[in-house]
Amino acid sequence: MEEELDTRKINNSFLRDHSYATEADIISTVEFNSTGELLATGDKGGRVVVFQREQESKNQPHRRGEYNVYSTFQSHEPEFDYLKSLEIEEKINKIRWLPQQNAAYFLLSTNDKTVKLWKISERDKRPEGYNLKDEEGRIRDPTTITSLRVPVLRPMDLMVEATPRRIFSNAHTYHINSISVNSDYETYMSTDDLRINLWNLEITNRSFNIVDIKPANMEELTEVITAAEFHPNQCNTFVYSSSKGSIRLCDMRTSALCDNHSKLFEEPEDPSNRSFFSEIISSISDVKFSHSGRYLMTRDYLTVKVWDINMESRPLETYQVHDYLRSKLCSLYENDFIFDKFECVWNGTDSVLMTGSYNNFFRMFDRNTKRDVTLEASRENSKPRAILKPRKVCVGGKRRKDEISVDSLDFSKKILHTAWHPNENIIAVAATNNLYIFQDKVN
Repeated sequence: MEEELDTRKINNSFLRDHSYATEADIISTVEFNSTGELLATGDKGGRVVVFQREQESKNQPHRRGEYNVYSTFQSHEPEFDYLKSLEIEEKINKIRWLPQQNAAYFLLSTNDKTVKLWKISERDKRPEGYNLKDEEGRIRDPTTITSLRVPVLRPMDLMVEATPRRIFSNAHTYHINSISVNSDYETYMSTDDLRINLWNLEITNRSFNIVDIKPANMEELTEVITAAEFHPNQCNTFVYSSSKGSIRLCDMRTSALCDNHSKLFEEPEDPSNRSFFSEIISSISDVKFSHSGRYLMTRDYLTVKVWDINMESRPLETYQVHDYLRSKLCSLYENDFIFDKFECVWNGTDSVLMTGSYNNFFRMFDRNTKRDVTLEASRENSKPRAILKPRKVCVGGKRRKDEISVDSLDFSKKILHTAWHPNENIIAVAATNNLYIFQDKVN
């Protein structure tokens, strides 16, 4: 894994031109499907772009791994809530794939209020020879029909269609921050700031509220839900994280409303490190079960932590993502960067963690060797098959040639959204309006 961390080759990078980029082009979520053959991105303009992996050919074996655009569709449109006089953004907050059951693909996408189930399917044949319609589709006069024809299917150019199969709406008062598909593949949950709802994928007009932390008096509100996820193979178990830095594991078998958690994971605060910013930087922005279901990974502003679900008292491992920013918290607070929500992901074997940082840097931590590396996703090193060089940030004193000073970091360039191929060392990194896809060094 040491080699894998230090030398990564760009296999392909999907870039939108900066000169034409708008706010709507900023990527807001990235997700591989369960096989890794498809990769979906959502953006602030409500669009979903699906990439498909190139099949290997004998002539060009190195092209295996390249992702090309497969389908693009408008998932959500801007809406207006007339009762509350609120605009509802079209921005895609999360995308989750459903396991493939047939030739078609299904994914869930959500904005602040509405979850949609999309079907993505291919069509390469068209029917011809209708009896009641002519070739243009117009209804024929029945008196002119003198013979019966058998319709036939004719080949046509491949067409990829995206159609909304279900729309799950009107169930959230607050903004949806995460969705998670259950391992029973029949249900999923949607989470907003104060509530978690459980849905059946076939039923759109009814959901069950399974967590509600809204106090009777909103002035007593002290924390909000920041993320939630189902256990990868126990359909009754899920976790949710809070803005106070705690993670609650719940079991749906105990009661219909899971307000009383089964386990609470919380690290006691060190009084010597207490500051004005302590509560803000301890807020958890993402929580993920490992593929095995044994561990939990959480991301707060400065660290990534790994928890053993059998040990609630303290995290098993803590990794510093950008500890050099601790002295910069005041200016980060004034510019609102301290409220940025970074995601984190596991690799396919749960041995490496990945999360984003500023200046288009992203970090990888090897749990076995305890090595870590900082890499950069930028247009300068996005030439196909170029090797990524590890980057280092200089905090003070003399700066070496290959180091970057902490004062010259660009905080407007940040990597909030990343994804890791479920079986291979291929990663997708969203840097503002650009999507970079990197893979291990190949000969």
